[in-house]
Amino acid sequence: MPKIKAVRLSPREQLGDKELVVLGPSLGTSTVMWDDAARLLGDDYDILGWDLPGHGISPAADPDTEFSIGELADAVVALVDSIVPAPGDGRPVRFHYAGDSVGGATGAELALRHPDRLLSLAMFCSSARFNGAEGYAERADQVAKQGTAVRLQASAEIWFAPGFLGSHPTESSRLLHTLRDADRFGYAAVCRAIAAYDVRDRFGEIAVPFLAVAGEFDSVCPIADARWMAEHAQDGTAVEVPGVAHIAPTEDPALVADLLRKHFAAAARTVSGVDGSGAGQEAR
Repeated sequence: MPKIKAVRLSPREQLGDKELVVLGPSLGTSTVMWDDAARLLGDDYDILGWDLPGHGISPAADPDTEFSIGELADAVVALVDSIVPAPGDGRPVRFHYAGDSVGGATGAELALRHPDRLLSLAMFCSSARFNGAEGYAERADQVAKQGTAVRLQASAEIWFAPGFLGSHPTESSRLLHTLRDADRFGYAAVCRAIAAYDVRDRFGEIAVPFLAVAGEFDSVCPIADARWMAEHAQDGTAVEVPGVAHIAPTEDPALVADLLRKHFAAAARTVSGVDGSGAGQEAR
């Protein structure tokens, strides 16, 4: 199982009194990409972020490390269970999940492999299969040999909408420094997992309340991908965020937090049966 670690992004020392939200990162970033959005949500939710293998606080990977996006989803569930106490009824805790890019793809696998654990799913700047997936295998070889610094310029161009680097130097620099400091073998392993990821034929099985968000300037996962996912999920909605590219939670944290707050609230009503769906299980 991939080795990942979590960061508590809400202000409370103890978890378990509020609904749990788990946030997943984009390739080359860390939980810092969610800092501002999480801060806006943190009074109302318990929030955990997690780092990809070799990124942020997660341990470096071995050169021969291999895993799938599905195995990342399994690791997220195991991580949550190791940190958050189960409710009094003894059942594992359920949580809202939101992820950007490969973090979003992990969410799709969570909904397919562990549907009983999710209250809702939100995929930002993500897809059921990534555009140019074959190229990720080549990128894995390049980064494994040359290190993550080789991706700095390309990532800056893909991640951020025009003008963001100049107008938000602190936020953009933090993410680019995270990329530079990421373990090359962990980054390469994630690239290989992305290359093999394809859940298009199973997307219709996703039954939890689902939100797909695309950035106006995202060349990796355009709005067409978000609309496809929303149409194929059983309870899906697609939204395009203006003025952002591939890292929406960093580029417009206020709007992202607002979208998530409304999505979580609607999902909680659905799960508790307030909307007449008959789901019958209280949100936790």
